[in-house]
Amino acid sequence: QVQVVESGGALVRPGGSLTLSCVASGTFFTISNMAWYRQAPGTQRELVATITSGGSRRYENSVKGRFVVSMDNAKNTVYLDMNKLNPEDTAVYYCNANVLSATYRTSSYWGQGTQVTVSS
Repeated sequence: QVQVVESGGALVRPGGSLTLSCVASGTFFTISNMAWYRQAPGTQRELVATITSGGSRRYENSVKGRFVVSMDNAKNTVYLDMNKLNPEDTAVYYCNANVLSATYRTSSYWGQGTQVTVSS
C-alpha cells in the first residue's frame, strides 16, 4: 500500500507566498511522476502542476510564472512553491502520485488534501 500525505496549507494574505509539501511512502519500486491539483468550492478538480522523476514540469496557465513545482527523488517528496497568491488560488490542494511496482505496474494514489486560503 502507498500513502500520500500533503502539508503546508494555511491562510495567507494576497500577494504572499506559501510552500506545500507532499510525501509518498509505502511499498513501490519508484515514482513515475507526481502532481498537484486543486479544487475550489463548487468547481471541478483542476490540474495545477506536474513533475516527472526526470524533472520535466508542466503548469496550468493561471499559475505559470508564480508557482514552481520541484521533487526530491531521494525523499519521494514533491513541493509546490506558490508566490504572488491571489484569492482565486483559494482551494483544497491535492497531491497525486503515480508509482511503479517491482513488476512495472503503474498505480495512482491521492492525498487527503490541504487547504489554502488567500484572504486579507
